Amino acid sequence: MKFRTLAAAAVLAAIGAGAVIAADEPQVVRQGMMKSVGGAMGALAGIAKGEKPYDAEIVKASLTTISEVGKAFPDQFSAGSETGHETEASPKIWEAMEDFKAKSAKLGADADTVLASMPADQAGVGTALGTLGPNCGGCHEVYRLKK
Repeated sequence: MKFRTLAAAAVLAAIGAGAVIAADEPQVVRQGMMKSVGGAMGALAGIAKGEKPYDAEIVKASLTTISEVGKAFPDQFSAGSETGHETEASPKIWEAMEDFKAKSAKLGADADTVLASMPADQAGVGTALGTLGPNCGGCHEVYRLKK
């Protein structure tokens, strides 16, 4: 159990460290943030599908990551950061910044709501994904360039 707590803390620390290291490269920070959300969603999906046992520490760390990234993500889209590193960010982000911010804030708020009622089992994690997943998909549909 202690290892899982340390692993979860390491994930959260990596998010912050990545932001400091690449502070002058918002594209790199954005990509790191999305990878951390992808990892958190993957961990939750593994539990929801029964591929991994329910672990409250993993669930809590994953939801915390999603919450924090949801709240901080729009700050990484300053004017002029549309270009540079390879990016999947659509120019629509800068054209509709308020909507983009609202979608990201909703993800953070929904993660907070789920965290406040902390899923207690596999079924609860599945329900949480049903709440969080549409946020991700809805934003990606509009604001992510397809490869």
